[in-house]
Amino acid sequence: MTNVSITIALFAGILSFVSPCVLPLIPAYISYISGVSLQEMQSGTASTKRITISAILFVLGFSTVFIALGASATTLGKLLATNMRTFRIIAGSIIILFGLHIIGIIKLKFLNYEKKMQIKSKKTSLIGAYLMGFAFAFGWTPCVGPILGAILAETSTYTTMSKGIILLSFYSLGLGIPFILTAIAINKFFFLFKRIKKYFHTIEIISGLLLISLGLLLIFENGIHF
Repeated sequence: MTNVSITIALFAGILSFVSPCVLPLIPAYISYISGVSLQEMQSGTASTKRITISAILFVLGFSTVFIALGASATTLGKLLATNMRTFRIIAGSIIILFGLHIIGIIKLKFLNYEKKMQIKSKKTSLIGAYLMGFAFAFGWTPCVGPILGAILAETSTYTTMSKGIILLSFYSLGLGIPFILTAIAINKFFFLFKRIKKYFHTIEIISGLLLISLGLLLIFENGIHF
């Protein structure tokens, strides 16, 4: 693992946050986990403390899952260590397919499958915010799936569990920090969202190119150090 890998993981988390099927839903998630209405958030009358604490717990929830997945992927890497060169080529090829899917050059239908939880009660406790983040990580939207899958594929090429944990921790930071900052300044989010919305297609292309680059680096092995 190099600084390049960590930077890619962090940037991938940020791209996941601003992806077209995550960013528009952020106010709804914040509203649900904090129990604050969208009207209160827009007017700036909502409790910033309540929203911020709920957002932090929500981030900790999905980070727990991602880091656990990273540790598990590294464990798999240990089992495949004897055929690491072949596995790198396979993992790199899969990541490239993910990148082509996000850009729109090819369409993989199974990556557009989404699971949702229908929950009747709107009032969520602080513990509930953590559990919602935990559940959210398992049923995430199609835009995040390929990016997260690529990071996990990279992680599975490591033979030390701590490296996988570190890589997924930085991915979680890349996704979690913007989420928390948005929660703190949620009333300003609606204004900024209108400006970011027109760049959604560009964000998809950047995400796809990032994955394709990561896939090529894995296939050529030493390229990541370069």
